[in-house]
Amino acid sequence: MKQHLIWVFLFCLSISFACTSVSRHDESRLAEAVKTQGDALLLQGDYTAALSRLLDARKMMPDNPYLLNSLALAYMGKGRDDLAVSSLEQALDLKPDYTEALNNLGAAYLRQEKWDMAISAFKKVLDDLLYPTPQFPLSNLGWAYLGKQDYMQAESYFLQALDEKPGFITASHGLARVFLETRQEDKAIKFLTACLQRDPDAAILHADLARVHEAGGRIEKARKSWQKVLQYADENSGLTKTARNRLSAMD
Repeated sequence: MKQHLIWVFLFCLSISFACTSVSRHDESRLAEAVKTQGDALLLQGDYTAALSRLLDARKMMPDNPYLLNSLALAYMGKGRDDLAVSSLEQALDLKPDYTEALNNLGAAYLRQEKWDMAISAFKKVLDDLLYPTPQFPLSNLGWAYLGKQDYMQAESYFLQALDEKPGFITASHGLARVFLETRQEDKAIKFLTACLQRDPDAAILHADLARVHEAGGRIEKARKSWQKVLQYADENSGLTKTARNRLSAMD
C-alpha cells in the first residue's frame, strides 16, 4: 500500500511539472507574440502603442535582451533617453555581445549629448567585424565628433561611412554640416549638388543647401531650396515647419 502511494505521488508530481512546463512554454510564446506586435508598431512610428505592448511582454519575460532593446527604441521614440539607456544597459548585461544594443546605447548617449560616451560605444561596435551595417556607427561617430566641434574627425568618419554605403543620407547630411560650420560654402554646394542628383527627393539635403545659400546671401537660391523641402518633406515634420518659417522670414 505504501509503495502504491509513493507511485501515485510521483505520478502526480510528474503531471505537475508537465503542466508547469506547458504553461511556461505557452507564456513564452504569448510574450514573443506581444513583442512582435510591439516591434511592428515601432516600425509604424506609433511609439505609445509600441511601448504599451512591449511593457506587457516584459511582464512575461523580464530578462530577454532583445525585448529590452525594442523597449529602449520605444523609450527613445517617446523622448525618454534616460529610460532607454537603462534598458539597453540591462540588455548588454544579459548579452554582452549584443552589438545592435550597443549601437543603440551609443545613439541614446548621442541624443543626450554625452559625446565621449557615445564615441566609446560606437568604436566598440566597429570592433565587431561581423556587424552588417558599419555605416551606422561610422556616421554616428561623425555626429559625435561634430558635437565636440572636432570637424576633422567628424569629416573623416562621415567619409568612411560614405565609403561603406555611397549615398548614405545621414552621412551626407553630416558632411554637409561640417562644410557649413567650417564655412566651406563652395565645397558644400558642390557636394550637395552631386548628392541631390543621386537623391533628388532628399528633403534634408535640400534644407542643407538652403542653409548654405542663406549663409552666402544667395536668398533666391535659398528660397528655391526651401520650396524643395516643402515639396519632399513629410507634411507634419519639423523640417517642413522650419522651411515654412524660413520662407516666411524671406518675404
